[in-house]
Amino acid sequence: MIPFNTLGKQVGFFFLGVLAASGIIYLFTFSTYEEKEDLSHQRLFEQDYRIYALNVPSTMTFAGEKIPMELMDVKEKLDRELLVNTYWQSNSLLLFKRSYRWFPIIEPILKKNNVPDDFKYLALIESGLTNIVSPAGAAGFWQIMKTTAREGGLEVSGEIDERYNLEKSTQLACEYLLEAKEKFGTWSLAAASYNMGMAGLQKQLSRQGVSNYYDLLLGEETSRYVFRILAVKYIQENAENFGFRFRTKDLYPPISTRKVVLDSAVSDFSEWAALQGVNYKVLKYFNPWLRDSYIRKPSEPLVIQIPEEKYLSMLQLEIRKIDIVDTTSAE
Repeated sequence: MIPFNTLGKQVGFFFLGVLAASGIIYLFTFSTYEEKEDLSHQRLFEQDYRIYALNVPSTMTFAGEKIPMELMDVKEKLDRELLVNTYWQSNSLLLFKRSYRWFPIIEPILKKNNVPDDFKYLALIESGLTNIVSPAGAAGFWQIMKTTAREGGLEVSGEIDERYNLEKSTQLACEYLLEAKEKFGTWSLAAASYNMGMAGLQKQLSRQGVSNYYDLLLGEETSRYVFRILAVKYIQENAENFGFRFRTKDLYPPISTRKVVLDSAVSDFSEWAALQGVNYKVLKYFNPWLRDSYIRKPSEPLVIQIPEEKYLSMLQLEIRKIDIVDTTSAE
């Protein structure tokens, strides 16, 4: 006769063994199922997902100048920027959308100054056509420094910063590029100097004994600079070849504006905006160079852009109703 305690222990060990075996079987079965699921998932991934290398153009021009695509490093640098912009799809699509709104303002100013149309892509890579401020303090679509702006006749103060005025900043950029082209002889070197400065570029040209951008050994940023312009130009001009599909209605539409001359002080731009039929947000969107909520009497009349009435419904939700004296007339 087996003692009760001994029998109990044996039964306990038996059930523990069964549980352990069941656990091992479960883990093995689960592991097998998970592995099969992973294999199936991987097969679907390999079947459905594709990342393609890109066809790099064999010939290309910038501002009418032939790009030496026969040079190995030129082809590889362009390939890099094409890949970056093609597979950073969200950013590239935003560039298409913004270009549709702002290029119509930039293009005629370039044309008037006899600056090649390709330079609109310089503004695109500089800022993404947004009024950003760089860590160095450059601002606006064309990323102009305060000193450069003031030397070029733009006002930069607490109330007005004309680096954010697209027409005036584009004009200043044209003047710089024309001077650089005269100095260096090619548009590609003019573009490079926009990034590193005329003095810095001249130093490298003299030091290395060359006269061509594509023969220069430069730092990472300027070495990529012209190729970034080339890449966005090529992609924007051949959108469907790079997989970008959009309708005109998907793009940000150009918005016609009327000009309002302001030659007096304004104590509250939100109230002044309401008199023009817009709100403060819309006023600042189209006139980002107005840097404060007020302005003292300007030394010369200011031209402020107000959207045409037909666009107002798509731009704003509410205009605060006010009853004040119009401040647009001269004091």
